[in-house]
Amino acid sequence: MVLHFLIRGRVQGVGFRWFVHREAAEIGLHGWVRNTDTGHVEIVASGSPEDLAELKTAIRKGSRGSRVDAIEEHELADSEAATLGPFQIEGAW
Repeated sequence: MVLHFLIRGRVQGVGFRWFVHREAAEIGLHGWVRNTDTGHVEIVASGSPEDLAELKTAIRKGSRGSRVDAIEEHELADSEAATLGPFQIEGAW
């Protein structure tokens, strides 16, 4: 299963991408997290429905200093998983 999340709230400049990276890597998901130029955070993650539900629970809580106001979620085609490697932060360097 592959899910796309768009996270709205105070999620940039507060360590939110690093938090998502750590949570997703611990769960064993594939995919990526990145900031958008509109002030949100975008996530694409691939894994079992149970593992993705665990990630969503963590996202909802957020990192220290963050505030999650809304989570938009869309299921992507399973074929999208083929392009995803170990979970990473995009655009962090």
